[in-house]
Amino acid sequence: MNQPAVLPKSPAQPGRAEAFAERVSDIVNLGAVAVMLSIGHRTGLLAAMAGRPAAGSAAIAASAGLAERYVREWLAALVTAGIVEYEPGTATYRLPDEHAACLVPGGALGNLAVYTQHVALMGQMQERIIECFRTGAGTRYEEYPHFHHMMAEDSGQTVVAQLRETILPLVPGLEARLESGIEVLDAGCGRGEALVALGQAFPESRFTGYDLCADAVAAARAAAARAGVDNVRFEVVDMTHFDEPGRYDLVTSFDAVHDQQAPDELIRRIRRALRPDGVYVMQDIGGSAALENNLDFPMAAFLYAISCVHCTPVSLGQGGAGLGTMWGWETAERMLRDAGFRDIQRHLLPHDPQNVWFVSR
Repeated sequence: MNQPAVLPKSPAQPGRAEAFAERVSDIVNLGAVAVMLSIGHRTGLLAAMAGRPAAGSAAIAASAGLAERYVREWLAALVTAGIVEYEPGTATYRLPDEHAACLVPGGALGNLAVYTQHVALMGQMQERIIECFRTGAGTRYEEYPHFHHMMAEDSGQTVVAQLRETILPLVPGLEARLESGIEVLDAGCGRGEALVALGQAFPESRFTGYDLCADAVAAARAAAARAGVDNVRFEVVDMTHFDEPGRYDLVTSFDAVHDQQAPDELIRRIRRALRPDGVYVMQDIGGSAALENNLDFPMAAFLYAISCVHCTPVSLGQGGAGLGTMWGWETAERMLRDAGFRDIQRHLLPHDPQNVWFVSR
């Protein structure tokens, strides 16, 4: 039974209360702006405006192949948010280069608009998650529209674009082994961008990608076909039952362990799947297991919110523990050690402040 509402008392410090009310107003306002940026990313409007001179709403809509009336209202939201510049005399709009630098594919500062899609997704999932709050039940991966596409865009920036320059050098000698030819598994491969890139770069090696979601695997297979790689294969596999002892020289997982049904058991199975000189490279969220240590962690509230709406419920939906996105690097390191890894190195990369990289043997 719901408890009767308790009316708040008059604040002892009204100035602080008013300041907090203003902050909440800003949160509501910026949440709406995030959804507008998500729409701009998905429709191509932001990309259509990047690097272009000021133009009217009809020209901008035409360049993106969209309806002018909707584009004009979207532009108004971004003008009032200080993202798009507006010239009243000519009724023209411009996306400044310094703003486009973090809002479009290939931007000098990455594409932060990719992450605004998660805000829109949280709104789509609200009713379902409220039900989970009441019942304690979980969700399924397939309930989240467009999720694998969003994760693939994220991976393209933080993993694929950095493979040769930053990630492979974490393991001395790995690139030479890949050139000679080794067996590689990506556990939780999603849409397969990382493996396709590796398959193209190292034709002598053989790459396998496993993922629970059939739609992600179908997209991965299509990507491999478009790239013309024949040394990469993708399979729908529930990693809960994965058991291939001593098969692989290299196993990778990119942001794929924390929402598994049993992350500790998966890590043990990965350890068993490695050959004696094999190596496991695991990327995951780099926050701490202790909430108090995450107060200054980059975008911590965003990550906890994603955990609440996606990572925790999909783990619970599989009968798992629901460790959540911010399960903590300490937890990951302990699970690696408990699985039998003895040489465990933890890396933080300058291009990616939110993630931690473990190299384990």
